[in-house]
Amino acid sequence: MVLHIPKVWELLDGFKDQCQLRGWKTSEHEDWVKIGDEYHNFLWIQTVHPSTFEKIAVNHKCAIRKGISYQVVDVSYTAWLFPQGPPEGLMQTVKENTELSRRTAIYDLSCMYAGKPLCLKLNETKSMAFQEFEKFLEEKWGVKVKPVQKLPTQKI
Repeated sequence: MVLHIPKVWELLDGFKDQCQLRGWKTSEHEDWVKIGDEYHNFLWIQTVHPSTFEKIAVNHKCAIRKGISYQVVDVSYTAWLFPQGPPEGLMQTVKENTELSRRTAIYDLSCMYAGKPLCLKLNETKSMAFQEFEKFLEEKWGVKVKPVQKLPTQKI
């Protein structure tokens, strides 16, 4: 079975379309979903330096476009999407930090983009948007979303 998964930004655009059908607010320019008063931010990235990851993950802020200007908002949850796999130890860092694991999800899309119908995840959040994203991958694209069972022992 050959998977023809769209590029990450196209995948997120399709997901945001589905979110709008549920009555959730999305942005044409940024990758976030607003459900009630909560922002659920999606960051797709090739790689990230550990200190950069920690600064962004702990900050819980996001700039959103409002007309021709921007507004900084508090982000309730952030999902990190890695098309080529997350840096070694990143999942362990999130797993070991209770505050990070409540607000941060990591999706390893590398198997999916290598043609295998699998996405590994670390998602201990209560984000409805992330749950819907996982459902979207499974139902729309035939990708099985599975939790990471064994985390590497090396830290970033």
